[in-house]
Amino acid sequence: MQNPSLDLMEFIERNILPRYSAFDKAHQMQHVTQVIRSSIKLANQLGADMDMVYTIAAYHDLGLEGPRAIHHITSGKILAADARLKKWFSPQQIKLMKEAVEDHRASASHAPRSIFGRIVAEADREISEDSVFRRTVQFGLEHYPGMNVEEHWKRFKAHMDEKYSSKGYIHLWIPGSENEKNLSEIRKIIEVPALLREKFDKYFEEESGSKDKV
Repeated sequence: MQNPSLDLMEFIERNILPRYSAFDKAHQMQHVTQVIRSSIKLANQLGADMDMVYTIAAYHDLGLEGPRAIHHITSGKILAADARLKKWFSPQQIKLMKEAVEDHRASASHAPRSIFGRIVAEADREISEDSVFRRTVQFGLEHYPGMNVEEHWKRFKAHMDEKYSSKGYIHLWIPGSENEKNLSEIRKIIEVPALLREKFDKYFEEESGSKDKV
């Protein structure tokens, strides 16, 4: 198994990854390190340049320092403007990495423009029952602290329908992936509202410490 260059890893771990500590709980260090691990695994499977994949994964959400709606575009600009990366990459490689970062967002209507974009988009999905349900609850609790439990439930359900249901906007770009299998299982849960509510109650209680069902 190949790994990124040690000096590149040292630079990113010292200068880039700590910036994630300022973001919401669903997009902090645990998220970016998971995206990096998944990206490295996919890069080994698909034979993609390891240093490029690692860097794309590390920079992919830095745009959350600004407006969330355009964070993928902002993240690409941050990567392209970081002159320190010229130590490891050519201008063409930096251009490809910028595009890959821009293409990672789940709501994007077009396919990623390169294998690098497909890898980071796939890795960013983190599709598992625990990740999808828990992070959605975490996001709601952090961004909508004034909501009661029923309001959080309605927001949670609407998000599941909009993003992860069979009619949702999420796209997967690597056929046969683990994400594809997990998404199928999550959709079975979404199709049964009572079962989805059970999942919501479980994760809401764990994340909020509340057993109230207001």
